[in-house]
Amino acid sequence: MDAKSIKGMGTALITPFKEDDSVDYAKLRELVELQITAGADFIVAIGTTAESPALTTEEQDEIIRTIKEVNKGRIPLVVGVCGNGTNKVIHRILTMDKEGVDALLCVCPYYNKPTQEGLYRHFKALSEASPLPIILYNIPARAGVNMLPETTLRIARECPNIIGIKEASGIVGQIDMIIKQREPNFIVLSGDDTITYPLIAMGADGVISVIGNAFPQAFSTMVRLARRGDITSALPIHHSFKELYPLLFVDGNPSGIKMAMKHLGMLNGHLRLPLVPMTDENSAKMAAVLSDITGK
Repeated sequence: MDAKSIKGMGTALITPFKEDDSVDYAKLRELVELQITAGADFIVAIGTTAESPALTTEEQDEIIRTIKEVNKGRIPLVVGVCGNGTNKVIHRILTMDKEGVDALLCVCPYYNKPTQEGLYRHFKALSEASPLPIILYNIPARAGVNMLPETTLRIARECPNIIGIKEASGIVGQIDMIIKQREPNFIVLSGDDTITYPLIAMGADGVISVIGNAFPQAFSTMVRLARRGDITSALPIHHSFKELYPLLFVDGNPSGIKMAMKHLGMLNGHLRLPLVPMTDENSAKMAAVLSDITGK
């Protein structure tokens, strides 16, 4: 599958857990099939929303295998390979099972707070080592460092194996600069559901979405309409989620989306420590907002 087809709405898939804290692979199969039949354009596994820091390598491998088995190549699969040591990330890339994986999502190294030159050298090294295309992941709130647009554009120019970026800085002017000055075919994906609509109107290629876990059909429709230039039809869908967007993150991600899915009867909402469920107060607010959205 052509990695350049990674556009539109990709869902950052949650990891369902049983009450005993084990991964619920049967539920995972259901959720993958739901994404595909509801219209998601691609799936992102083992990302932030998947609680990847709380998963063992063996669990990550089994989750990837399960998703591939259900997907059967119907839509592109992007897999997160995260770490803050360049050599460790390269080792994971080289030793993981890459069959059926279309691209990798690699986050800016967190905690050690590299300089812009350090970010450039990190991703250049990943690009040179990886047999698969790479999508950058800029998320300053978690990584502790913001990859500036000049660095992103430099990487795009000099590393042909890096095909795009998930931009979750929330800095619209920064993302707009990347969109305007990017290399041909360099993909720009929103990392924030809240501003996906305006970013696509500005030329972004899609989103790696959290809300898509709970509303894959509606949100993928909004993205598809906006990408076609029908922003008038897309706007009411965007506005329908206005009150839900902040609630998804008020107590952290994926605490919010898992609570939303629990209210919708999609899963039990269990999280692994150190993450904990939403507060009762915010959960009640979310239940009311979801009732307004669904009419139930």
